[in-house]
Amino acid sequence: MPLFALNKEIIFPPVHLAEPDGLLAVGGDLSTERLLLAYRQGIFPWYEGQHILWWCPNPRFILTPATLKVSKSMKQLLKRQAFTFTTNKAFAEVINNCKNINRPGQSGTWITNSMKDAYIRLHKQGYAHSAEVWLNDELVGGLYGIRLGKVFFGESMFSKLSNASKYAFISYVQQLQEEGVQLIDCQVYTEHLESLGAHMIPREEFIELIKMLIPE
Repeated sequence: MPLFALNKEIIFPPVHLAEPDGLLAVGGDLSTERLLLAYRQGIFPWYEGQHILWWCPNPRFILTPATLKVSKSMKQLLKRQAFTFTTNKAFAEVINNCKNINRPGQSGTWITNSMKDAYIRLHKQGYAHSAEVWLNDELVGGLYGIRLGKVFFGESMFSKLSNASKYAFISYVQQLQEEGVQLIDCQVYTEHLESLGAHMIPREEFIELIKMLIPE
């Protein structure tokens, strides 16, 4: 399959033309218009070096609120409100922590300064959202992503204390369910999210779902 080079035109190739690993295109920019078009088509950006790479993997790792798994230990933490949970209170702090947190086995981060700036712009425009957990007024865990229609596209999460990111994720999924969200995109496999109920579906099925759940 050819790798598509994007220019100034706000357009993406059909997702079925992606490489076997999900890589679809390179280049373009992180304008709000391009990012929103990407998510609507099931595409998301990652950086590699100085280049923006656009991905649409097959299969796709997703979670629905109905398949959320909450362990007994997490139920106990939630019941006694071990952390304070908030949304959209500290978006910039959350993305900063996701950018800078040390991740075992990873030499760096794909969240560049321009990526951070682009998502802060999306947050100010009402598209990007964060969930935070606090202990004694200190931010100890959280996540951020894009909300379009009845879909939440998860981007990254961080944890400074054991179970903090799980607490944020579970609390936020439960809130999203109350708000009518039916699909959470987890992008690519992680053992952490699999333990919370995320699972693989074919890309074609994922694309059909987001077409149905995101209004024109």
